[in-house]
Amino acid sequence: MPGLALDGKDAVEPLPDLASLSDDELKELIDDLEKEENEISYRRRILHGKIDILKAELQDRLKKAVEAGEGSSIVEANLEKLTEILARKAAPPA
Repeated sequence: MPGLALDGKDAVEPLPDLASLSDDELKELIDDLEKEENEISYRRRILHGKIDILKAELQDRLKKAVEAGEGSSIVEANLEKLTEILARKAAPPA
């Protein structure tokens, strides 16, 4: 796949000299990049699905622990994690 590094890090390849490409070569490059985009999008959707499943499992375990009276330390740990996540997603200071 052009532009996709195997080590998981983004590799951005520069575009070729567009003026030197024929119309067919431009169309082929567009097709290649659209295929790559579709593959990446599919992978992202799979990852989001797995994340959703794992979060649901964690939520179910937390609920059961709280119902059994064992959840105070788990709740505190998850509240700390939630606070950390929300802090990262906050808009940067102006």
